[in-house]
Amino acid sequence: MKIVTLTLNPALDKSTGTERLIPEQKLRCSNLQIDPGGGGINVSRGIGKLGGRSTAVFPAGGNNGLLLEQLLRAREIDVSVHPIASETRENISVTEQSTNLQYRFTLSGQDLAESDADACLERIRALMPDILVASGSLAPGLPTDYYHKVAVFARQIGAKLVLDTSGIPLKEAAQAGLFLLKPNLGELSALVGVETLEINQVDDAALELIGKGICEVVVVSLGPQGALLATREGFEHIPAPMVKKKTTVGAGDSMVAGMMYALSQGKSHREMTQMGVACGSAATLNLGTQLFQTADAHRLFQWIQTYGDRYKITDFD
Repeated sequence: MKIVTLTLNPALDKSTGTERLIPEQKLRCSNLQIDPGGGGINVSRGIGKLGGRSTAVFPAGGNNGLLLEQLLRAREIDVSVHPIASETRENISVTEQSTNLQYRFTLSGQDLAESDADACLERIRALMPDILVASGSLAPGLPTDYYHKVAVFARQIGAKLVLDTSGIPLKEAAQAGLFLLKPNLGELSALVGVETLEINQVDDAALELIGKGICEVVVVSLGPQGALLATREGFEHIPAPMVKKKTTVGAGDSMVAGMMYALSQGKSHREMTQMGVACGSAATLNLGTQLFQTADAHRLFQWIQTYGDRYKITDFD
């Protein structure tokens, strides 16, 4: 099964720490950690950590773009890069070590022409993927319905589209029909047109999306409570193991990576979601932008398979 990821707003993720954040003072920081970033790129990184293969497709430019590509190739991740004139953006994460609070500064980046985004799609067409993972925000300059265009494109080339985004781009793309959606509670609420959802309404909301033909599979991220898997056959709660959280950076992308790796190994939707929850939980154990440690992911996956039934939420309607 061939997996391709699409990242339309890639970034260099830079992380460091300092004892205390104090305004207008020179702050001594720990060594800078630089990682490739952006939703689909992180998914490809996570798949690689688990021993799988995927190809990351993205636009990149300037010195940051060159470094982004070099970092991915150094991790033996296959890439297909569309060169652009503008500099690839940066994100900065600073941990205040005295409180363990994390401050995340996300830069918007330069405008991306729709023709450059379309060039990325043509690179994907040549790769002929079985699964296309479109993840992350749209770059500035792209129309809000661009993921709808990606959904139509995926159907044309016979690829199953997995979408992980938010806001108007998510609502626009949902109208085109997808294979898998991974919303959180807020995103699921918006998709079904309600202000908020109680935990006992999540199953009906997820099944509503499937009934309307918006997607075939919904995996609702419930944070520390795990995830809800819904298909035409019904729904199931997959609990998350209790871990000592250090960060939430990369947890969502790690979850998608775990699910895609499991799918590529021919696993069931249940095992797919279990691996996704395990990788998402494992990512919270690490500071910075490292995603998860492979050993942690496998250990937590075994916990879910062994003890998960004891901790299922049972008050769904």
